[in-house]
Amino acid sequence: MYGSNGAGKKTRIAALLRQIFGSGVEKARTEHKSVSLPNRSDKLEIVCLVSNFHIELTPADAGFHDRVIVQEVIKEIAQSRPVDAKIHPFKVVVMHDVDRLSRGAQHALRRTMERYMSTCRLILCCNSTGKVIDALHSRCLLLRVPAPTTEELVAVLLAIAAKEQLTGFTSETAELVAVASERNARRAILMLEAMKARYGQIAPGAQPELADWQKHVAAIAADIMREQSPNQLLAVRAKLYELLGHCVPASLLLRELCDSLLNKCDAALAPAIVEHAAAFERRLGDGSKAIIHIEAFVARFMSLYKRFLLSSFA
Repeated sequence: MYGSNGAGKKTRIAALLRQIFGSGVEKARTEHKSVSLPNRSDKLEIVCLVSNFHIELTPADAGFHDRVIVQEVIKEIAQSRPVDAKIHPFKVVVMHDVDRLSRGAQHALRRTMERYMSTCRLILCCNSTGKVIDALHSRCLLLRVPAPTTEELVAVLLAIAAKEQLTGFTSETAELVAVASERNARRAILMLEAMKARYGQIAPGAQPELADWQKHVAAIAADIMREQSPNQLLAVRAKLYELLGHCVPASLLLRELCDSLLNKCDAALAPAIVEHAAAFERRLGDGSKAIIHIEAFVARFMSLYKRFLLSSFA
C-alpha cells in the first residue's frame, strides 16, 4: 500500500487484518527483538508490534543493518506455526517505510519473500514506490491510497468537533485546517487538537496552529536568507541537529526546509534549488548520517543564493 502521509494506509491495513483474523489481531503487544549481527558479538534491537497472527516493524529504523532485520525477523516469523493453523495457515508481516530500505535490504526482502511464501504473507507500506526496486513491484499487488479530499477532511473534522462539543468550530475553519495540513488527516486532527488546547472554545475565524518543528524550520530558513557565511552554517547545523534529535524524519525536514526557502527567494532560483534538494534527498538513503546531507544542501543553497545576490548588484 502506498500513498501520501496521513492518507489512511495503516488504518486500511488494520481493517484488512481484522477482516482476516478477527478481533484477536487487535490484542497486540510491543516487543523488543534482538538480532545477532554477522561477524560481530553485539546484537541489534528493534521494536515490533506483535499479535498471535501478525507482526509490524520498521526495518529502516535499523539504518544500514536493515538487511539483517529483514532476513532474521521474517525467517523467525515464518518458522513459527500460527495459533489456528487449520483456518489461517500463514502469519502476516507488516513492514512500514519500505521506501526507506537500502537496496541490499530490498533485494534480501525479495529473496526472503520467495523462500517463505508458504507460511508467511507480507504487507509492505510506503509513501512512494519510486524508491522501491522493480523486483518487489513485480511480486506485489500495488494498492494506491489517495489522500482524502478537502471536502472529506472537512467532514471528518466537523464530526470530531461535534463529538468534542466545539461549538465555535465552523466549516470555514475546518477548511482552513484541511488546507494547512496539506490533506494529511493525521496532521489535520493534531492541528484541531492544538487549536482546542490554545483557544478552549474555538472562535470563528481562528487560524490553525503549525507544529513547533515547522515553526523552527521557518526560523532556520529565515536565518539562511539573512546571512550566508561559514559561521551561519555552523549555527544552522546546530538547529538541524536539534530537530533530528527530536525524531523529525530527515527527508521530511529537508522537504520542509526546501519549501520554506522557495517561498522566500526569487522564482528564478527555484529550478536549481529543487534539483539540489532532490539530489541530496536521494543521498539520504545511501548514508547513515542525515545531518551531512542536509547541511550540504544548506551550504549549496547559500552558495547559490550568494552568487545570485552578487550578480543582482553587479
